[in-house]
Amino acid sequence: MLLRAVIVGVAVVIITLILSCGKSGLKAFYSDHFVLPLPPGHRFPMIKYRMIREGAAASVPGLDFQEAMPASDGELALAHHPDYIARADRGELTAAEQREIGFPWTPQMIERSRRSSGATIAACRAAFADGVAVNLAGGTHHAYADRGAGFCVFNDSAIAARLMQAERRAQRVAIIDLDVHQGNGTASILARDDSVFTLSLHGQNNYPFEKERSDLDVALPDGVGDADYLAALQEALAALQQRFAPQLLIFLAGADPHEGDRLGKMKLSMEGLAARDQAVFSFARQHKIPVAVTMAGGYGRDIAQTVAVHIQTIRLANLHAAGWNNG
Repeated sequence: MLLRAVIVGVAVVIITLILSCGKSGLKAFYSDHFVLPLPPGHRFPMIKYRMIREGAAASVPGLDFQEAMPASDGELALAHHPDYIARADRGELTAAEQREIGFPWTPQMIERSRRSSGATIAACRAAFADGVAVNLAGGTHHAYADRGAGFCVFNDSAIAARLMQAERRAQRVAIIDLDVHQGNGTASILARDDSVFTLSLHGQNNYPFEKERSDLDVALPDGVGDADYLAALQEALAALQQRFAPQLLIFLAGADPHEGDRLGKMKLSMEGLAARDQAVFSFARQHKIPVAVTMAGGYGRDIAQTVAVHIQTIRLANLHAAGWNNG
């Protein structure tokens, strides 16, 4: 019954916005043309980012695509040790460090990682003007202050959160991490920072197997479905507002909780994921909080299905922008 009510609510919001709103001009920051050269058979779905941009351009009206600028050394240093940044730039990461990241070092890896962080920075800035903006990549939440991990070189959410504070755009930033994997790097970087709230809904039996401590962790069992997930999310959002009252949201909208994901272990449907996204956007609109969206993970058995999940998120963000701009 809960799921049915939420899905009906999503449909009503979408229909209302379609009927009442026109072109939103949602800003979508991209970096997919900076491609990492990966060995044949590598399991990271690099192609999905180009597919997301092209699919969104074809099916979501009114998007304002903008190329992401690279994050500077000073911006990266808001979340990362200068020595790590310098060694990464110079190609001095050890073989063990490269294995932990999951990518062989190349200049393209560093450039793309800087651009992905730059896209989240830009999306945060745009969100203050437009209510919402999206990074068509990002969500690199496994990167620690002194090392990368899990296909993540630099932690875009932690960098952007601290930069928005340094620019005096927000004092309190919340990171809502709905990737299927815990944002362990984000939790570690921000562990002693009371001005950034880290919220993570993730699989309790999934990577990383040694979890860090977020401000609010919700560990869910294998096979969790739409209704239980959405109930847990609503409870977590209520706790976030009660405990913190954020002035900016950075939303990691991972596609990997989808039932077709080969790494996810959850069973969310497309409808359930739409309800998940709408729950975050409704929370943001209710409390008048700007929100920057990143794509985070997605490793579907069918890459087209993963891309469809991400495009659905972008479509809902576009509708949220239209609603925000129209009052």
